Amino acid sequence: MTAKRSPEDLTILPRDLHFDVAGAKSGHWLDGDPVATAVMNTLSMTFPDGERLFMDAVRAYKDRLTGKLAQDAKDFITQEALHSREHHLLNKMIDREKYPVARIEEQIRERIAFSRARGPMRMLMATICLEHFTAMLADMFAEHDDMFRKTDPALRDLWRWHAMEETEHKAVAYDVFLVATKDWPAWRRYVRRCVSMLLISYFFPRNIATYSAWMLEADGYSPKEAKKAVRHFLWKDPAFFGRGWKIWITWFKPGFHPWDHDNRDLMSDWRAEFTPVPAE
Repeated sequence: MTAKRSPEDLTILPRDLHFDVAGAKSGHWLDGDPVATAVMNTLSMTFPDGERLFMDAVRAYKDRLTGKLAQDAKDFITQEALHSREHHLLNKMIDREKYPVARIEEQIRERIAFSRARGPMRMLMATICLEHFTAMLADMFAEHDDMFRKTDPALRDLWRWHAMEETEHKAVAYDVFLVATKDWPAWRRYVRRCVSMLLISYFFPRNIATYSAWMLEADGYSPKEAKKAVRHFLWKDPAFFGRGWKIWITWFKPGFHPWDHDNRDLMSDWRAEFTPVPAE
């Protein structure tokens, strides 16, 4: 069976945008909600180091890429570099005297270092799994844009821009993975990616929940209250992770490809808004 690839008419366009993130200094910047803000700040803290891992994972196989995929990989790396830059600036706005930012960032660096130590293929497999998660979250943002209704427009647009570009490039790392494993038997590729997804699906949400609870404890929540509030946000309302289970489970279908879920229409309005400023 011929492996699927991203749509030929899909264009990945890095947009070199700068966002005024000073509004994050206000504390509970996401609609005044401490729980939502804690989760989003925690997610943002994972991006600078995490997206550098993604970039290096794809870059490790650039010599094997040709044609459109070679260009898509280059644009993927540029997009991720821009995301890393903007989230680094956002993270600098978090009150480091009040919140355990340094502690969380150290935990993230340790986990990233562990992934890097396992070599390029393990890095790439972690990347394709986490890109599936970010694409799921991008869907959630697009479908529930009202969660930012009272948020500083610049901060809202930062997350909308990021979500749109995550959707745009959601299959690039996966396509690189297919090229890098083209000599593998199909069963081996399937088993390896499924095992990787199960591991990522356990550790990534658990880590986000743990770090977010630490942030809420700094706001005065008891450890029990913080864990309960974060679990409710992640799995019940707005079900930050729980809402995407139908997309998540498609990963385990033989012959899966990220663009089996074609959601370009969902992002069309955002593309029109952000496309006019390309990166050089």
